[in-house]
Amino acid sequence: APTIFVSALTKQRVIKITDLVSFVAEQQTHRINTSVLNEVISEAVGLTSPPTDKGKRLKVLYSTQVAVKPPHFVIFVNDPALLHFSYKRYLENVIRKNFGFEGTPIRFTVKKRDA
Repeated sequence: APTIFVSALTKQRVIKITDLVSFVAEQQTHRINTSVLNEVISEAVGLTSPPTDKGKRLKVLYSTQVAVKPPHFVIFVNDPALLHFSYKRYLENVIRKNFGFEGTPIRFTVKKRDA
């Protein structure tokens, strides 16, 4: 999250607070196209493959953004139990690196794809 140091006594950098608040509010309203998001996610999965659990491999099938303020993504996988929290954090970091969302929380829902 962006940080700014201010002083109420000397009013130093007080004006910059509104700029930072508007920047974070703008970051919160990003809407990502599903095809672009899936391209970035599949590239990330190709670079760092998901961990295996007892011989089973997680397959990230596709993902989509379902809400803004805060950004909420749904990731469809073959088995949600195979998605480790560290790999979920990795995917969050990839999304932040590619699309911003600085200063705003990102929510994830992991679902099994219906057959």
